[in-house]
Amino acid sequence: MENKKKILLVLAAIALVVALIFVPRLFTNNNPPAEVPVESEKQNAYDYMVLVNKQNKLPDDWEEKVVLKEGHNIYGETHLVEEKALAQFELLREELLKEGIDIELDSTYRSVKEQQKLWDDWTVEYGEDYVKTYVAVPGYSEHHTGLAIDVCLDVDGKRIDDNDEMIAQREIFAKIHPHLADYGFILRYLEGKDDVTGYGYEPWHFRYIDDVETAKEIMAKGMTFEEYLSSKN
Repeated sequence: MENKKKILLVLAAIALVVALIFVPRLFTNNNPPAEVPVESEKQNAYDYMVLVNKQNKLPDDWEEKVVLKEGHNIYGETHLVEEKALAQFELLREELLKEGIDIELDSTYRSVKEQQKLWDDWTVEYGEDYVKTYVAVPGYSEHHTGLAIDVCLDVDGKRIDDNDEMIAQREIFAKIHPHLADYGFILRYLEGKDDVTGYGYEPWHFRYIDDVETAKEIMAKGMTFEEYLSSKN
């Protein structure tokens, strides 16, 4: 019995020595442990400053790379938004609620197929001239990026989402817009800049660019996204 105990002790000692010699080698620079990809690395695969407009099409590989998350509004609707843009939008919304202003997700990510349906439906309802002013050609919509958010307003329990009604809410939007840059958003389609952006004034259309300082510069100077990017080239 004593001999068996001695043998077991010797074997245990040998196993410990082997472990001390060989296990550390598994974690040297020559054999680094495999890293598990994280969500944030996927985020960095695309450019938050991408320009998509009537002249610039969505990059071909964009939809393969973009990370979309589900956002929900108080009306029980689900909307897809790029994950960082959604997180910052929710913070923006919370900040505005402190001032008694309720902005809700109304139109966010749209596939090319969905954009085509919107174009067709609005052409029937509003006419071709109106659609050319307010709706992008499929493949050339900023909504394909997942970084564009159209909001609606909830005022005294009433949903306001009609374009003309929204434009009339100047007092409310005058309080909303100064907060956008603090969360990395800019107002995309400014009043009087139709010739630059190709679209009429949309006080409800926010664009996430993931850079607070740049967003503040754009908003402070009253620039369109196109004008800012041109100034840097």
